[in-house]
Amino acid sequence: MTFTTHPETRIGHVHLRVSDLERAIAFYSGVLGFELQQRYGTEAAFLSAGGYHHHIGLNTWESKGGTPPPSGHTGLYHTAFLYPDRTALAQALKRVLEAGIALEGAADHGVSEAVYLSDPDGNGVELYRDRAPEDWPRDAQGNLKMANSRLDIEALLAEAG
Repeated sequence: MTFTTHPETRIGHVHLRVSDLERAIAFYSGVLGFELQQRYGTEAAFLSAGGYHHHIGLNTWESKGGTPPPSGHTGLYHTAFLYPDRTALAQALKRVLEAGIALEGAADHGVSEAVYLSDPDGNGVELYRDRAPEDWPRDAQGNLKMANSRLDIEALLAEAG
């Protein structure tokens, strides 16, 4: 039996173990611009865009002072934040670079444009925007044909205003 989930199902939030709550809040709020919605004392916080209860949960319940997991182990590859358009993505990228955070990659996937970096705890972060579905690349049979091409960072930054 095959089951397909409802087409409007989305990932509602990501909840991360962090080693330093204040440092994580400074990154997700101060650099990426998510709004702090609620704190649970000194051990947890919830942040969002647009007043939603939370898109990001941060806690130190089992990780205070901890280190990132070693390379080559299973776990979270990255969290991806979808921006509504190219200008919003460019503005987020500009804030990241102004904060002195290094990019670890950038790609034009055909369906989207993405930049990659890490948060202060070594968690992968993707910032991206989707192209309109009618502009997605397809093969002769109409199947999606994603790519991993070079993204022109300078052209993207030019849209930040």
